[in-house]
Amino acid sequence: MKKAAIWFLALLITLFTAGYQRVTGPSYPLRGKVRLNHTQIKYKLERSHETDQDYKLQLSVPNSEISGFIFYKRYKTADPWTQIPLTRESDFLFGLLPSQPPAGKLEYKVFLTTSTEEISLTGEKPVIIRFKGHVPAGVLIPHILIMFSAMLISTRAGLEALRPNKNPRKYALWAFALLFVGGMVFGPFVQKMAFGSFWTGFPFGFDLTDNKTLIGLVGWLVAVIAGSRGKPARGWVLGASILLLLVFLIPHSLLGSELKY
Repeated sequence: MKKAAIWFLALLITLFTAGYQRVTGPSYPLRGKVRLNHTQIKYKLERSHETDQDYKLQLSVPNSEISGFIFYKRYKTADPWTQIPLTRESDFLFGLLPSQPPAGKLEYKVFLTTSTEEISLTGEKPVIIRFKGHVPAGVLIPHILIMFSAMLISTRAGLEALRPNKNPRKYALWAFALLFVGGMVFGPFVQKMAFGSFWTGFPFGFDLTDNKTLIGLVGWLVAVIAGSRGKPARGWVLGASILLLLVFLIPHSLLGSELKY
């Protein structure tokens, strides 16, 4: 297989993994559509929001016979549910959920009603929204680009390790370096700005985002050490590449930072 084809395959695997991780994560918006009173209503319910302002939940509902309300409360508390009505502005219904401190969460349910019907957009289970601090683009974008590059080079290293008589050493070194910079340099700054702590993984906590970065980094460290003195260490490189792939398949923000009220 030619180098261009190998790079293309590595890119496809990386794009699929990154896309899967994002859309399956608990911070990805909940989308759907319902039909009420002969009106089709599409909705997008956020599950992540910045702390600098309340979350404005807005629905396009041109049928003026439809109204609604929201139930919400702080997540994992004994707080009573608070009900607020959805306010109509022209063809839109909206309601405000109060901002929370970084890593604070609210659970909420959204109902639409007519004089004869009532439906829940959120089903039986409430939607959980987590609030976060603002992360400047100058920090967030390099973090994302470097982590994406680490995944790409890691995948490329694994594919190179499958090629007979090839030495994936240079790709292994780049994969480890990029993962270290993206996950252990920029990552803690993103975590601090968003949720107030530089590191909440092992040994200080159970944040899965931090822990999976650490696991992937340790895997690549082992592969780099195994390939010292120029050894191909193809088995170790392939193992580290597969490990990071599995780590990246874990939904983003799963078991992430959470404020204990």
